[in-house]
Amino acid sequence: MTPERLPVEVSAWYVALTLFIAWLLNLLPYARIPGVPDFFGMCLVYWALHRPLRGMMLIALVAGLLLDVHDAALLGEHALAYILMLYWIMVLRQRMLRFGLIGQTLHVFPVFVLAWAVAVAIRSWLVASLPGWWWIADALASAFFWPMFAWLLQLPQRIMARADPA
Repeated sequence: MTPERLPVEVSAWYVALTLFIAWLLNLLPYARIPGVPDFFGMCLVYWALHRPLRGMMLIALVAGLLLDVHDAALLGEHALAYILMLYWIMVLRQRMLRFGLIGQTLHVFPVFVLAWAVAVAIRSWLVASLPGWWWIADALASAFFWPMFAWLLQLPQRIMARADPA
């Protein structure tokens, strides 16, 4: 599958709105069930890949800390995972943009697994207990839903590109 370039530039307001909605989805009670994708992480990775902004690391840090407080997790657990995701996506960005959605999925899955593995390892070390393997199910679900999620985030761009006759 070849990569698709959309001619319409997306605004920073749309990026902020989608990040906020994804963050709200992570606040819902079902987000703690194993196998539920990390909506905010997926949205953050998508926008870091397709429209990198200057303050993405700060957004990842603040939103991650707020999710830590909400989930009563160790302070910085989500923030560390999100910052690691962004870093690895920024390193792989040029390579990933050459692929279509399926190829990007094969790149996104290890990013999710490695980021959460580091966060879970630090949590296990600090709490002195093993949390199990539920976090791999979350990373797998995030990678599985990546093509649909990316298509959904591109939908307004597709509509505007189709409506623009020029």
